[in-house]
Order: sequence, then structure tokens, then C-alpha cells
Amino acid sequence: MKTTAHRISVLVLAAAAVAFTGLAGCASTATQRSTGQYVDDTATTARVKAAIFNDATLKLTEINVETFKGVVQLSGFVNSAADIQRAVTVVQGVSGVRSVKNDMRIK
Repeated sequence: MKTTAHRISVLVLAAAAVAFTGLAGCASTATQRSTGQYVDDTATTARVKAAIFNDATLKLTEINVETFKGVVQLSGFVNSAADIQRAVTVVQGVSGVRSVKNDMRIK
């Protein structure tokens, strides 16, 4: 009977250790996002792309969008400095955007 109880307690401890290390793997670091942050960033990227698409003066095909921990990076080649400024302004108004890094260039 003690052997069975011992085996069960070892299995429970092993399962707890696996669960704990699995949860620790989901934590964020300076260079990696947690699972929740990844999901949030994906949703933010989608909202940013929709905002750019819905703006009559901007072309979504010219602007690349990437999000990391709420910081949106815009890159690509656009027609004018006014397009760059408009894109930054539009993106700053999107929920979930903490800041905008502008890496767009004029064609």
C-alpha cells in the first residue's frame, strides 16, 4: 500500500513540476512576448491594418505593419512625406498602440 501511495505522490509532484515549468515558459522577457502579449499584438496589428485600409489617402499595400508589445513599427515606401505623417497619425489613434516607430521611406 505504501508503494502505491508513494508512486501516486511522485506522479503528482512530477505533474506539478511540469505544469509549473510550462507556465514559466509563457512569461515575457525583454526580447520575447508572453502568449497573451502575442495575441494582443496580433489583434493590434489587425486593427492598425484596418485603420490604414479605411483611410482614403493611404495604401495598405505600401505599408508594412509589425507589432511588438504594443509598439507598432511601420515600414515600406510611400509617395510623400504627407503620407508618412498621415499613417503615423492614423496608427496613433488605434486602441492597443503604445507607440509608433516610423521606418517608412518616400519612393
